[in-house]
Amino acid sequence: MKERLQYIKQQFNVIGNAPLLNRAIEIAMQVASTDLSVLITGESGTGKESFSKIIHSLSPYRHGNFIAINCGAIPEGTIDSELFGHEKGSFTGAIEARKGYFEETNGGTIFLDEIGEMPLGTQTRLLRVLEYGEYVKVGSSKVEQAKVRIVAATNVNLLHAIKDGKFREDLYYRLNTVPIAIPPLRERGLDIFMLFHKFSSDFATKYRAKPLELNPAAKEMLLQYPFPGNIRQLKNIVEQIALLEGEIIVTPEVLIRYLPREHSQMLPVLYENRLLENSNSLNKDFVYTALLDLKKDVKELRELMFNFVGSGSIKKSIVQEHPRLFGVHNHQEAEHKGRYLLDLEQSFEGNGVHAEPAITYSENLSIEAKEQELIRRSLQKNHGNRKNTANDLGISERTLYRKIKQYDIEEQNFKK
Repeated sequence: MKERLQYIKQQFNVIGNAPLLNRAIEIAMQVASTDLSVLITGESGTGKESFSKIIHSLSPYRHGNFIAINCGAIPEGTIDSELFGHEKGSFTGAIEARKGYFEETNGGTIFLDEIGEMPLGTQTRLLRVLEYGEYVKVGSSKVEQAKVRIVAATNVNLLHAIKDGKFREDLYYRLNTVPIAIPPLRERGLDIFMLFHKFSSDFATKYRAKPLELNPAAKEMLLQYPFPGNIRQLKNIVEQIALLEGEIIVTPEVLIRYLPREHSQMLPVLYENRLLENSNSLNKDFVYTALLDLKKDVKELRELMFNFVGSGSIKKSIVQEHPRLFGVHNHQEAEHKGRYLLDLEQSFEGNGVHAEPAITYSENLSIEAKEQELIRRSLQKNHGNRKNTANDLGISERTLYRKIKQYDIEEQNFKK
């Protein structure tokens, strides 16, 4: 079974060894030789069409045509004609008769992707094909026979669609005879690196460059990233880096530029939790840089809140009621800042001048200090050698040089 599994993977270019992925392929292989309906579920970009091709190639219909239809891409007014065909004059613009996909692939396999987007009227026609193997063309009364293997796929929860009245319950259970669930990329572990290597090799050939390599910190980052676009998104990221970046070694600083902002924002917290489990790791430059940016954003928001309170836009009692929003850590500090804002408001009222108060407050966590400490420790460990220090920290020499200048670190103190 394992040898056959690997053969199928090679034949259909399926990369990975995750248990959930292997199980999905095994089910596809087992159900292929039957006439049972199959419903493939999985997020967008997980490779559902590849599984439909596996089923077709191992089925009695393998000598017939295979066609993949995206139900969400066909307008509601024409989908019946596209699938089942139409007679001449059956509607405006039907200047001649047309064969539908079911007629074209008779004896083969139709893959209906995004089945959840199919209109209810078309669902009724499809149910008749599944139950009786027959259909009627648009504008005709003649019953046509269809000997076609139907494989459906969806990236939405069809049970929810049934509750919302958007999907027929009887069609769902007719399609869902054998379900195949394809795992998202974020649940496939080390498969991410195998796919990255595959895409990197492909694009290196395409752009006549050397294959990209991930450093340890970048690997950790990819394991933590949720990949909402799954394999398709990873492939796009690798191609962009291969095309636009000059460096072969991929670091977190490079990756972060190609990850959508709304999803990359969750990475620092995940990174911090993982790195705290290994306090001996010096590879924290990316984490502290990201946290430093976050700290600056929070500081700006707090100052903006103080300005609103001071100008009267927000009640000054908010400081006492919600001290954590303003970086206040005890009751006395809240009272002090409340009095300060009262004086400030009276000053505004007295002279009519709007001024932005210079607010300073203590922080529990000094990210800059920790970053400096890491750099100093690594410089000391490597006797001031920048190249070795940068490798130790998992950053580029250019970034290390910038940090040394930023923190005014005397390098000669660490040299032999």
